[in-house]
Amino acid sequence: MSVISGFADISLLQLLLVACVALFAAVVGGLAGYGTGALMPLVLVPLIGAEPVVPIIAISSIFTNLSRFAAYIRYADRRRALIVISAAALTTGLGAYGYTRLTNAGAALVIGAMLIASVPLRRLLKRHDIRIDDTGLAAGAVGYGVVVGGTVGAGVILLSLLMVAGLEGAAVIATDAMISVVVSIIKISVFGLAGIVTAQVLAFALLIGAIAIPGAFLARTFVERMPVHIHTAILDVAVIAGGVVMISAAVRQLL
Repeated sequence: MSVISGFADISLLQLLLVACVALFAAVVGGLAGYGTGALMPLVLVPLIGAEPVVPIIAISSIFTNLSRFAAYIRYADRRRALIVISAAALTTGLGAYGYTRLTNAGAALVIGAMLIASVPLRRLLKRHDIRIDDTGLAAGAVGYGVVVGGTVGAGVILLSLLMVAGLEGAAVIATDAMISVVVSIIKISVFGLAGIVTAQVLAFALLIGAIAIPGAFLARTFVERMPVHIHTAILDVAVIAGGVVMISAAVRQLL
């Protein structure tokens, strides 16, 4: 994959726009468990093209997820985080390698539809008090690794897995952040070996990551005062919105 070199044409006003969206995405991420992967492509793709976006978000997400984990550290479920990381590590690397070789518009359509369907499915499972155990969580994590390795916005899949596994509220956010840091490191390692992490990609990622750090702590003040059922409803909306964004992006690529 060749990296598009459109960075030199970026104006100061456009950089300010990227910074503002990064801060907004971090606040949304602190409330909903994701944000950067779904929102940042909307401003980055028109500016620099699609190819550098996944590496940029993978690098910047280390900063945003570390800050999110620090803000919510006492809520993290480390046992479930280790289950997901262990199961998803290899497939994440494979997915990242696939990104360097292939496009994924068709896959994004399927994934987006699945995400939208996951909300009523999760509510149905909850109504019948059905949960996935550690084995089910690990099996789901294998598929999540393939998707997250080569796409953006796949964090909503992880949210759904954690929620069906029994986590709620801030525990979802904290555990998601812990997993996402490790997943991002795996992706960056693969992208680095493939030669698509350039100085320009790193500069954009550092800008987004640095601007977004305060957002996690700002969002925590809302979450800690929010009833669990309201926060769960926000997560449901986030999952549906993420699916819609992924489908819209895939359609634009196919047209």
